[in-house]
Amino acid sequence: MDLKQLEYFMRVAELGSFTQASHALNIAQPALSRQVRMLEVELRQNLLNRNGRGVTTTEAGKLLLEHCRGILHQVERAKEDMGRVQGALAGRVALGIAPSASKMMTVRLTRQFRKQLPNATLSISEGLSLVMQEWLLAGRLDIALLYNPSASADLDLSPLTSELLYLVGPRGPHPSNQPMPLRSLVHIPLVIPNRPHTVRMLLESQMALIGCKPNIRLEIDGVPAILDLVADGEGYAILTEHAVLTSAQPDRYHIRPIVQPELPSRLYLATASGRITTLTQKAMLDLIRETVRQMYPASMTQTA
Repeated sequence: MDLKQLEYFMRVAELGSFTQASHALNIAQPALSRQVRMLEVELRQNLLNRNGRGVTTTEAGKLLLEHCRGILHQVERAKEDMGRVQGALAGRVALGIAPSASKMMTVRLTRQFRKQLPNATLSISEGLSLVMQEWLLAGRLDIALLYNPSASADLDLSPLTSELLYLVGPRGPHPSNQPMPLRSLVHIPLVIPNRPHTVRMLLESQMALIGCKPNIRLEIDGVPAILDLVADGEGYAILTEHAVLTSAQPDRYHIRPIVQPELPSRLYLATASGRITTLTQKAMLDLIRETVRQMYPASMTQTA
């Protein structure tokens, strides 16, 4: 057996698709199919059930998939051990970050990663939390920073920080600093992301608990576009204070706290529970936690 063949098979099995796996591996689909088929011929076993919707693993494929994860993990550990001979951890870490968190953390994380893990490689992808959760479970990511994830037996979740959501409007001549009760948002035209954006889902679920629903005027994905529309008078946004303060022109906006109840947006550190974490990945997890501690005051890291 060839290590590349095992890696190719594992990625196809985890993603359930030759097409998706070929994109993830950056290999032509016919070549990928040929390598997996050669593995099946060598083992004299059908490893995958192929159909029009993708692939599923046979019983033999499920067994080999578990072996693949162990074998490839040991290969990564061997690389790390060899790296430690030279005095540093090695290996690759694939990290997924939501766009709002990426804006806050990517530069600082990258700088610290290069400083503390100079022999390792970091790959960062941006995406919505639900999309990154799928990538994490499919093996495309090793670690993800997720906002408000649902509890799942497939995920190991560790709370990092919590930021309150605010009502964001255009700055007028006499801005009000009074808190905005959540129920009052039924009268406020909102410019918010489409489902399944975590802010949208959190807002709708919390308003449903008090028997009302938001007044949505426009559905727009992307904080810069939302803020531009707010400044243009098209409606109000629901965002964190940090999202406003780090925008291109924060003085164009006014924020009011939302109360009764408050809306905390919680950021979690996530890994796939069924996958072994390498020493390099563990070092990255510690680096992320330390970076968050440095970026946020202690009061903001209370996620209970």
